[in-house]
Amino acid sequence: MAEETAEQKLARLEAENRALREQVEQRRTGQLRMKVSEKGALSVYGLGRFPVTLYKEQWIRLLDYADEIKSFLKENDQLLKAKQ
Repeated sequence: MAEETAEQKLARLEAENRALREQVEQRRTGQLRMKVSEKGALSVYGLGRFPVTLYKEQWIRLLDYADEIKSFLKENDQLLKAKQ
């Protein structure tokens, strides 16, 4: 395999730099991003320090329970802490 030229290396590094800047910007704006893990699960980034990773069936079950979760949050608002 031939070594990359200086121009190719520069183009590759600029693309990597752009991708890293986009990741940093997403973190700053609080955007959520998703990725399929190596084991085939869905990881959601941007909620905290670590991603939330669940398999497809688990996400479906959790999302089907969304109304109950929202009701619970409302009923227990005074007991729950909010991140500042």
